[in-house]
Amino acid sequence: MSATTIESGQRSNEAMTRKDNIALWAGILFSFLFTALIWWTGQRLLSIPHYPDTGASWYYWRLMDPTIVTRVSAWGLYALHQISFWGLIYYAQKNSYKYKPGLHRLNVIALSVNAAFILLHLFQTQIWYDGLAQDVSIWSSQASVVILLVWVLLMENSRRGLFFGKKVKFSNQINRFARKYHGYLFAWAIVYTFWYHPMEGTSGHLIGFFYMFLLMLQGSLMFTRVHLNRWWNLTLEVLVLVHGTLVAIMQGNELWPMFAFGFAGIFVITQMHGLGLKMWSRALILTLYIAAAIYVYSGRGWVQLNEILRIPIIEYAAVFLLAGLIAGGLWIARKIKSRNPNQEAQTV
Repeated sequence: MSATTIESGQRSNEAMTRKDNIALWAGILFSFLFTALIWWTGQRLLSIPHYPDTGASWYYWRLMDPTIVTRVSAWGLYALHQISFWGLIYYAQKNSYKYKPGLHRLNVIALSVNAAFILLHLFQTQIWYDGLAQDVSIWSSQASVVILLVWVLLMENSRRGLFFGKKVKFSNQINRFARKYHGYLFAWAIVYTFWYHPMEGTSGHLIGFFYMFLLMLQGSLMFTRVHLNRWWNLTLEVLVLVHGTLVAIMQGNELWPMFAFGFAGIFVITQMHGLGLKMWSRALILTLYIAAAIYVYSGRGWVQLNEILRIPIIEYAAVFLLAGLIAGGLWIARKIKSRNPNQEAQTV
């Protein structure tokens, strides 16, 4: 093989490697620009009347007089988006796609599909306004995101561990199931939450939609090397800390330390141990976390210190609950499968 051929092949590989990275950065830029577009078009929504806010279980951004058309616009487009995303994942798995540098043709289709539904949601909000929130509880939207985060903790346990780098010995069947089917769960959580909210221009909505755009981008880049990039994946995990804390502060919610230190605690306990950091780096991060907590709660009151434990306790308990549910489902599936031959034999 000539030197020219080798150099040409290297340039080709480098070009392919850049394509998924280019798609990533282009997607991030698109997310910024479209978030700005939501803010700009949100000015037209200020005159829409709403019922008074009645508390944490009440979702304010809903029409006072919904119609069949407003409901069909939200649920119909949600269903089309959901089925499209699931269909792309199914197609990729059925055709045994492998992770590679560069982009598959399927990635281009997925990016286009999600971009199209993002644009459709903007039009739908401007014309009919309502999202899925008109018919389902706000807790369902929040629960979908929590399930996604917990699933990531379970799925990544085999790589980075769950507690300070120590792995929990879940069965190989649970690990395989979590990795094989995570795309379907993530696609549901993202698309459901995306269509739950109208594209309002409030600070909380803007931060949330920007986060949703990035998660859709990650899903669209399935079976590429950048999809596995640990720093990019960590960014997506840690952004929930930023989102939760900022929204709490903007709403005048005094519980912002619960979100800040709760999700930061998960970073210290679990997430930072998948980055290959040296021991002194992890010790420094832990020290800064403890120092920040001491500084905040010395003024806030030590009686409130339990706030920083709430989110970690919920998420880690949910990891074991999720693993148990998967194990139970797999056990039931094996039982059903083992009975089929006997049933067939009796029939014969």
